[in-house]
Amino acid sequence: MRIRTIAKLIKFYPAFMGAGITVKSINNDFTQVVSQMKMHWYNRNAVGTHYGGSLYSMCDPFYMFILMEHLGLDYIVWDKSASIDFIKAEKKTVSATFEIPKEKIAEIKKYVDENGKGLFTFHTNVVNEQGETVAAVEKVLYVKSKQFYKNKEKSTKATKKSTK
Repeated sequence: MRIRTIAKLIKFYPAFMGAGITVKSINNDFTQVVSQMKMHWYNRNAVGTHYGGSLYSMCDPFYMFILMEHLGLDYIVWDKSASIDFIKAEKKTVSATFEIPKEKIAEIKKYVDENGKGLFTFHTNVVNEQGETVAAVEKVLYVKSKQFYKNKEKSTKATKKSTK
């Protein structure tokens, strides 16, 4: 199944359903995804505001999805680390936008093709309906080229063979 399809169907993922998280929009070239979470009785914390784990969950997979879609099966894309800074409590609908411009994707691909792997940092804000920041999120993704290491292994074997 394509990543683009998974992103559209993610609202049926139990963790997203349980938190009331939906994908609000995906642009045509799949470089931008917007997620949204409405306030419900089942996603409130003890003081009646959005539960912090749900705020992070609505941000978790989307940078990884964008890169996986554009880089394809010849690359491994993993979450390396993440942090969330809770700025303001919120009781209404919140959203977050995840965008990696095509130029940035091309830079990442070029870097990984030349170096085999790399770590790449992305930032987004969870905002309320007035555009005020509710939480700031940082994601670090690990990207590795499968082909780079296959070529390196072949080169190493060829060198060993020629020295014998």
